[in-house]
Amino acid sequence: MTQPDAEPLTPPATEEWRGYYEDQREQDAELERAHEGRPHLDREARLLLRELLRPHRRQIQILLLLALGQVSATMAAPWLIGLAIDRGMPAALDGHYRTLAQLTGALVVAAGTSGVLQWLFLRRTGKVGQALLFDLRLRVFDHAQKLSVSWHEKFTSGRVISRLTSDVDTLRELLDASLDGLLLAVLNIIVISVLMLVLDPWLALIALSAMVPLFLLFRWFSARSTIAFRRTRETVALLIVQFVETFNGIRAVQAFRRERRNDAIFAGLNADYREANRAVFALHMIFIPGVTLIGNVATVVVLFVGGLRVGHGGLELGVLTAFLLYLREFYGPMEDVAVFFNSLQSATAALEKLARVLAEEPSVPDPAVPAVLVQPVRGEIRFEQVRFGYDTAEAHQTIVLPDLNLVIPAGQTVALVGETGAGKTTIAKLISRFYDPTSGVVSLDGVPLTALAEPELRRAIVMITQDGFLFSGSVADNIAFGRPGASRADIVAAAQAVGADGFIQQLPAGYDTDVRKRGGRLSAGQRQLVAFARAFLADPAVLILDEATSSLDIPTERLVQRALRTVLHGRTAMIIAHRLSTVEIADRVLVLDAGRIAEDGEPVDLVDLTDGRFAALHDAWRDSLI
Repeated sequence: MTQPDAEPLTPPATEEWRGYYEDQREQDAELERAHEGRPHLDREARLLLRELLRPHRRQIQILLLLALGQVSATMAAPWLIGLAIDRGMPAALDGHYRTLAQLTGALVVAAGTSGVLQWLFLRRTGKVGQALLFDLRLRVFDHAQKLSVSWHEKFTSGRVISRLTSDVDTLRELLDASLDGLLLAVLNIIVISVLMLVLDPWLALIALSAMVPLFLLFRWFSARSTIAFRRTRETVALLIVQFVETFNGIRAVQAFRRERRNDAIFAGLNADYREANRAVFALHMIFIPGVTLIGNVATVVVLFVGGLRVGHGGLELGVLTAFLLYLREFYGPMEDVAVFFNSLQSATAALEKLARVLAEEPSVPDPAVPAVLVQPVRGEIRFEQVRFGYDTAEAHQTIVLPDLNLVIPAGQTVALVGETGAGKTTIAKLISRFYDPTSGVVSLDGVPLTALAEPELRRAIVMITQDGFLFSGSVADNIAFGRPGASRADIVAAAQAVGADGFIQQLPAGYDTDVRKRGGRLSAGQRQLVAFARAFLADPAVLILDEATSSLDIPTERLVQRALRTVLHGRTAMIIAHRLSTVEIADRVLVLDAGRIAEDGEPVDLVDLTDGRFAALHDAWRDSLI
């Protein structure tokens, strides 16, 4: 049967783009509000740049010396040409060529020296620049990994990718193409200013007077370009976010024929990015020609005044020639400074975005003085008057757990059941310390989780989620993720313990088979078995299963349940499940209602309760199997 064509692009799609755009802008605003009361971001960006440069101070000093040497060699050429005109040429006309030959030789040496020093300068600049970017990428990536789950739930993966790609590339362009030009331009301007004053103070005053309109033009451009370049960074980030979200959910996009709608959203964001760049180009169209115009007008005035003085015998022709050559070199670097200033504005906006990420502090920070768990860890979990709510965009909390008191003895398997939104997954996240409670204490063996260092906490508590997430790489690597450095024998033993060894051996390369992106080469049940093997190898004291069997068919679920009995033996376990077949292996069942414990007991006892919540859930589940 032929499916109907995808729906045409209609005006509501544009409205959908507007809604998407406003939602993303609101997320950005929420992240910015988190920084209220902190120093201005441009200050943090400067501090970040200073920290990145600090390890390379010696190299930067060498670069300054190389640049100074190159500028000195380059600037010697106009001076030597002026001497050749005023001294060498007249002597040559009289038949004496020694002076002209010496000056010509000096020009050759100056040109060669300038070329060699520039080669050394560019080589060292490239090394320093790449070292800075290498350090910056590592900092952002490492810091983003340490940030809390709550931050990642607000700050989408597309934005993180934008920081590590688009924003870092903007800094790379600044370092690769503009930084060396700026340094040489500044030194050229300083040296040439001094030389022009030495050659002729009056012509120098005319030339340097052009700095006044140049300063006003720079000031005008700076005020407007800062806003314009920030806008470009924001819009390109939204483009990347939409791109990443679309292709992460490509199955849903194609299944529900969302291509046209996504095209409309992307087209709207792309148009916004185009307009942001158009505003930047409009500023360039005034700024760069303005710098050139001011330089050309100053050169014409110097040529006119200098020519009159040469005609009246008040100035030597060689001096005027040297002065004009210097003046050309003087305004040429001004254009380099203009180009650098453009790159700097864009890079500053990017650096502010990166500084914002690095300025984020984990909402579940490590304690200053970590406590130590008594070994072996028993696995007793306690909730004492725990209150928790998720922050929302309206700057208030939606309370999920109003006042929870709960004790899970060591070695007990507890099942959490209840309607969606009852607080089951929230309890699991608090035990895993993905969040900290708003008030109250969650403890392990009597030690508050907030007092434990993250490595010790992660060794003691492991959570297996519904999707059984696997990383690209071999099956063995994914199992060893539970205990880095584990031997192949330990990996195989873990797989055998949970019943995964059979299907792994049948894979094309056995344990060395690449599972591909997100474990796409394996079925849902196989991914869960690999996740169980990973948890078994990690050997935590507390294991949390969050809907670990909800996506499995009945035969696969029974296979996984057999693996569960092995994995859960001898450890504290919490099972969150809608399928009550998984609950049957639990020692205890907690029925949650709006964050409160409505029923608490053994499964067989709760099933027999007349009008009980668990009994009603059990009857509904049993009826669904008929």
